[in-house]
Amino acid sequence: MDSCTISNIKTGSNMLWVHFMCLWFISLYGLHLLYREYSEILVKRIQQVRNLRHRPDQFTTLVREIPVCGEHQARGCCVDHFFSKYHPYSYHSYKMLYDGKNIEDLSKQARYVHEKVQGLRKKCEGKKHGKESDECRDDLLKITGLEEKLEELCRKIRQLQSEDMLKGKELPVAFVTFKSRWGAAMAAQTQQHTNPLLWITEMAPEPSDVSWRNLSIQYKILPVYKIGVILAATLLTIFFAVPVTAVQGIAKFEKLKKWFPPAMAIEFIPGLSSVVTGYLPSAVLKGFIYIVPFAMLGMAKLGGSISKSKEEIKACNMVFYFLLGNVFFLSLISGSLLDEIGEYVSHPKNFPSHLAALVSSQADFFMTYILTEGLSGFSLEVLQPGLLIWDFIKSRTYCRGKEKDLYLYSLQYFRIIPIVSLSILIGIVYAVIAPLLLPFLIVYFFLGYAVYINQIQDVYETVYDTCGTFWPFIHHYIIVAIILMQITMIGLFGLKSKPAASVSTIPLLLLTIMFNEYCKIRFLPAFRSHSIQNAVENDEFDEKSSEVEHSFDKAIEEYLQPCLVPVSFTQSDSSLYQPLITSW
Repeated sequence: MDSCTISNIKTGSNMLWVHFMCLWFISLYGLHLLYREYSEILVKRIQQVRNLRHRPDQFTTLVREIPVCGEHQARGCCVDHFFSKYHPYSYHSYKMLYDGKNIEDLSKQARYVHEKVQGLRKKCEGKKHGKESDECRDDLLKITGLEEKLEELCRKIRQLQSEDMLKGKELPVAFVTFKSRWGAAMAAQTQQHTNPLLWITEMAPEPSDVSWRNLSIQYKILPVYKIGVILAATLLTIFFAVPVTAVQGIAKFEKLKKWFPPAMAIEFIPGLSSVVTGYLPSAVLKGFIYIVPFAMLGMAKLGGSISKSKEEIKACNMVFYFLLGNVFFLSLISGSLLDEIGEYVSHPKNFPSHLAALVSSQADFFMTYILTEGLSGFSLEVLQPGLLIWDFIKSRTYCRGKEKDLYLYSLQYFRIIPIVSLSILIGIVYAVIAPLLLPFLIVYFFLGYAVYINQIQDVYETVYDTCGTFWPFIHHYIIVAIILMQITMIGLFGLKSKPAASVSTIPLLLLTIMFNEYCKIRFLPAFRSHSIQNAVENDEFDEKSSEVEHSFDKAIEEYLQPCLVPVSFTQSDSSLYQPLITSW
């Protein structure tokens, strides 16, 4: 063995130990940053809850599976009797929920007739002479008939909204308001009945965050909805592997020529082959994946969540694991998918070494993916072409001539958080293997920060405030990324015949798992439940400032079911504008 070979071996060995030390440093420093960020987020959450003292959800509890009162054959009086007896000092009032499908159908018909009337009126504005005047008379006759029909629909809606008609359509769900935050928190976080499937309580979401249609789903069959959503998301993830595998085949030019011989013509055009095999797969993949978050959100809405924020959190989880499977893992093994999966199943011990080899070979693709996501993703976010095209189509088709709604939408957490989390995962996994990827990631995050600060402040509308509820899931995604990096490095050290470094990485993996379990015990309960201490402190502050009655007295009024909103299509019937009779 010559001196040059010996020198190369020593250099390679030294580089592996540098990789090993970098792995330990990045992992420990990352866990330290996560702990500090968790503490800061927790403090901010507590401050937000304290500052937003007059939110109605702090005084309101959602109650499900309410039994029927044996004496009055109604659920409303049963709610009043139960909470007056077991929460006598804190209970204030309640609002029942009703099955409003008939009212919603009639409201849709009334809105359709109202829009038709408005269209005919605008049509008649410019017709005053000759034949146009005759046509206008015909339109006025049509308007008169439609107005009579609209008035009849409004009276039917009003009749269905009356207290007597609603009693027979009570759902086993109610919003219960308490005189103090302490009373609401105690009722929401304790078991109310010896049968745990009766009088199920939880803190109510914000009025603007309530998912009204899911509250009509029986609590006993909610697991069926959840299992169905999980199965649908799993099937979408599996079958989406077909187009992703085809796209990733473009990145391997030799296999592309074998599958599609005319592709050899690309070689005759200078620079085209590098564009096709480098940029094109990432661009096509991004186009495929753009529609996935919206499909996942549609599935999450069928899962029975009581709030829109919980629906978006479920969609976030499904989209993240979809991207992890179809962008990260499938991009690694797309060349021989079935062979690689069979190898993992038959020899699971070889998974780290296989993963290390595959990750090392796909550094260029993921670097291109980050560039594509950064350059195209953020520019599309600023330009909003999808919403502009949709608005243009509406204005030229079924919304022609109608007054436009405000161009305001909420921030799409279910789309943004998983994609950013995937970029973090790619950066963490390749931080030790391919450090040249990190400068591109730094530029990516700087651009993202500038873009989304502008979008949140000036473009998107704030629909609800979760007070940091999304953070535990982001923390989970980062922990998954750190664990994947450590497993990859165990396999890489094994491939490079460094068993000492490979074995020394195992305690780091165990330390990461232990840190995650500690965070679940230390921080996660603060995001899932409400502190009695903070509730009492806020109640005492309200008592000192004489704002107690102002805080809880109007809380129940905020939870008005959409089907009970008074109709206001015509002006002929003044009774249509009178407030509805409350049920408490």
